[in-house]
Amino acid sequence: MVSRSYSNLLELASGESPAFGRMTRRIPRIMTVAGIISDLDDDQSASVCSDPSSSSVQKDRIIIVANQLPIRAQRKSDGSKSWIFTWDENSLLLQLKDGLGDDEIEVIYVGCLREEIHPSEQDEVSQILLETFKCVPTFIPPDLFSRYYHGFCKQQLWPLFHYMLPLSPDLGGRFNRSLWQAYVSANKIFADRIMEVINPEDDFVWVHDYHLMVLPTFLRKRFNRVKLGFFLHSPFPSSEIYKTLPIREELLRALLNSDLIGFHTFDYARHFLSCCSRMLGLTYESRRGYIGLDYCGRTVGIKILPVGIHMGQLQSVLRLPETETKVAELIKQFGDQGRIMLLGVDDMDIFKGISLKLLAMEQLLEQHPEWRGKVVLVQIANPARGRGKDVKEVQAETYSTVKRINETFGRPGYDPVVLIDAPLKFYEKVAYYVVAECCLVTAVRDGMNLIPYEYIISRQGNELLDKVLRLEPCTLKKSMLVISEFIGCSPSLSGAIRVNPWNIDAVADAMDCALEMAEPEKQLRHDKHYKYVSSHDVGYWARSFLQDLERTCRDHARRRCWGIGFGLSFRVVALDPNFRKLSMEHIVSAYKRTTTRAILLDYDGTLMPQASIDKSPSPKSIDILNSLCRDKNNMVFLVSARSRNTLAEWFSQCEKLGLAAEHGYFLRLTRDAEWETCAPVTDTAWKQIAEPVMQLYMETTDGSTIEDKETAVVWCYEDADPDFGSCQAKELLDHLESVLANEPVTVKSGQNTVEVKPQGVSKGLVAKRLLATMQEKGMSPDFVLCIGDDRSDEDMFEVITSSVAGPSIAPRAEVFACTVGRKPSKAKYYLDDTAEIVRLMQGLASVSEQTVTV
Repeated sequence: MVSRSYSNLLELASGESPAFGRMTRRIPRIMTVAGIISDLDDDQSASVCSDPSSSSVQKDRIIIVANQLPIRAQRKSDGSKSWIFTWDENSLLLQLKDGLGDDEIEVIYVGCLREEIHPSEQDEVSQILLETFKCVPTFIPPDLFSRYYHGFCKQQLWPLFHYMLPLSPDLGGRFNRSLWQAYVSANKIFADRIMEVINPEDDFVWVHDYHLMVLPTFLRKRFNRVKLGFFLHSPFPSSEIYKTLPIREELLRALLNSDLIGFHTFDYARHFLSCCSRMLGLTYESRRGYIGLDYCGRTVGIKILPVGIHMGQLQSVLRLPETETKVAELIKQFGDQGRIMLLGVDDMDIFKGISLKLLAMEQLLEQHPEWRGKVVLVQIANPARGRGKDVKEVQAETYSTVKRINETFGRPGYDPVVLIDAPLKFYEKVAYYVVAECCLVTAVRDGMNLIPYEYIISRQGNELLDKVLRLEPCTLKKSMLVISEFIGCSPSLSGAIRVNPWNIDAVADAMDCALEMAEPEKQLRHDKHYKYVSSHDVGYWARSFLQDLERTCRDHARRRCWGIGFGLSFRVVALDPNFRKLSMEHIVSAYKRTTTRAILLDYDGTLMPQASIDKSPSPKSIDILNSLCRDKNNMVFLVSARSRNTLAEWFSQCEKLGLAAEHGYFLRLTRDAEWETCAPVTDTAWKQIAEPVMQLYMETTDGSTIEDKETAVVWCYEDADPDFGSCQAKELLDHLESVLANEPVTVKSGQNTVEVKPQGVSKGLVAKRLLATMQEKGMSPDFVLCIGDDRSDEDMFEVITSSVAGPSIAPRAEVFACTVGRKPSKAKYYLDDTAEIVRLMQGLASVSEQTVTV
């Protein structure tokens, strides 16, 4: 990275003027041992630097934004009402920082505290957190926070992203406009806090999770070139689910204001890309392994990488004496009693599948009596993060199922299910991991779930734990996983037994398989998992994401940016510095002072909107073209992919209009002239090969059509399903290229089309022919206007711009190559839509009318 901190945070907090490269106070290091996060030293003298310049080393800086800061707060017990703040060592955001390296990157956190801070204390708390922890707390009024977090996030977004449709008021939350407004307001407060510390030219901003999905829009609105990444830690649902959200486009456009969007799995990314395609008409492609989504001239990167765990922290916990003691207790409780422990660790919510796991355990004991009295399922139930009726229902079902199983299969001194619903310390959970023979994760939907990763590393253990477990030196470690195929970590754990958690029989069979599996097989599976998890830790994940973010933002400085749209429809258009909007005053002025003009116009998408059902020209368009053609100084050409018969019929009233049909293969200079060909006449016998292939794809792709022209054949899928149509188009392109390899034709994909046409035919030939004809007549143009909207028109732009220094165009000629829409193009000018094109042509026509009248 090349970003640099531009000011002293302490001076910003105190209101003093920024002093570049000068720090008056050092932030104490918190990582005293790899992975162990200690409390801060109370002796602040160690953090005061006697020489201010000695700590002036500048570092790359990243602002990490999340709903919650990695900070724990509690009131002092001395009655002073002041606060004690410590790092939350279990926070992914803090582990992320340790993975990046404290010496290389300066990290600033922006987020909320778990505890409510009274307004009278907020300034003081902000100062302390900024100075001591480099944290910027976001204070949201309690009522607003409740509607934002517990209302919109937890009742509407979270259930929907986990595939739960609000079919009734009891199933999830029906969309509530006031809760949505609270969500937007909270995101804006986050943006305001970021504004206080950001240097927009240098700093990177990394936003986390679905709580802040509209934050990118607020940041991009303030600073068009902000370097912004977003990572979604929850699932992203399929388009059929996501489309039910009333504010679906607002959220998509907000996310697309990021430079890089990260997902845990390809499935989540695929669903997001499908939504962008179906709802916004956007296309994406893989470029040298990186997925890029074209949006308003910007390329939004898509990153697919599951998060990892903090190896140093977990290994440190495994070395703690408390962990050893707890492991010894569990061995005595289970191992010494001849019991085999199966383990589940889940939050008490509706998506973790605890009740399904319990039913599978019941099925196992029912179908395999040999495991009764031997197998124990220990289910650790963490407190639910949300609140509401569904949480209470899950709790009630869990308690009743556990009671039923224990009453049915239990015996004195043996309960087949042990439910632990009291909070456990992390080392206690790790001890359960160490002892468990198999870990069961049967969530019906979960973004990532790092429980299996923690289990694998815990089972690897260390020498001290080997002694407690009574293992011989050099004993190969083993572990077994039964995991749901609906969780984010599933694709990366190929040695696990993957199950459909809804299939109780299958889960019970998987549990039996895990218990019966041969020891060498368990060891091989564990070794495979351990190699992956240990090499893909949280540091690897964070570094990989930031490297891609830096690569994606590399061109920011050289691009020109414009903000367009209102509210959450706001987006930034990024263009090459030489690419600008065509000014009406500029072109009219040039038009008036020139005497020999060449005008080339595309039709569909330029003079006629693509969405129009009736594609024939309006009387207004005919009048404009006739006005331009009546001016003796003008040569006007309409260049289209349509057939010559269609164009001749549509423009029969335009006597002096030149027409080029089928991308310029056919050409005529005026209405009464004969049609000519711009390329040698070719045999069209290849159609007998191409048409049956296209017919096959038309029959299997609902909504697609075939247009058979004299020299070309086009397969159009504009009205087909966008995903299926695009997939079929790629396959058709490969198929046609294969069967037509020895024919004198080219196969090209266009906007919702696949076309086969003769080799060498392009709209560029028309531009060359027009300029050559005018040169032969001694009419080298001193004004050239060329307008088009798609890839085929780029050939015209290239010919026009490359001819500027040649003999076919007058010296110092006014040349205007203009594309429709703000997008990457060989043209140097753009107009926004066909309405602006028509207004421009009407303006030029009115000038010509005045000239003719005079």
